[in-house]
Amino acid sequence: MTIRFVLMVNKQGQTRLAQYYEPLPREERRTLEGEIVRKCLSRTESQCSFVEHRNIKVIYRRYASLFFLVGVDGEENELSILEFIHSIVETLDRYFGNVCELDIMFHIDKAHFILDEMVMNGCIVETNKTNILAPITLMEKANV
Repeated sequence: MTIRFVLMVNKQGQTRLAQYYEPLPREERRTLEGEIVRKCLSRTESQCSFVEHRNIKVIYRRYASLFFLVGVDGEENELSILEFIHSIVETLDRYFGNVCELDIMFHIDKAHFILDEMVMNGCIVETNKTNILAPITLMEKANV
């Protein structure tokens, strides 16, 4: 398994979306998130976007007011995960039209659905934006 979790966090450190691909007790998730978020948010923009924490490599990137954090196994390529984060943001942008924190908060189910289309069981399965958004577009058409 390569991806362990995906987090979307605002500048104040509040988690807006959390998706885990390995079982962790809720209390351990909360502790892990707090430690990682504090570590990533305290770094300056001149520092690199890779952090090691408890045998997990965390790759993060800031877009506007949201930080996107992805935890991976140690042998995963950091640059490919940065590209994956960019793909997540582009896909959310295409769906929401310039995604912001409020879009994630008020449409958390759709954000999870989009992420689930991209990652399955910790492995990246799709990065094509059209293919990712096709099922959610069909569901919206069916509900009208």
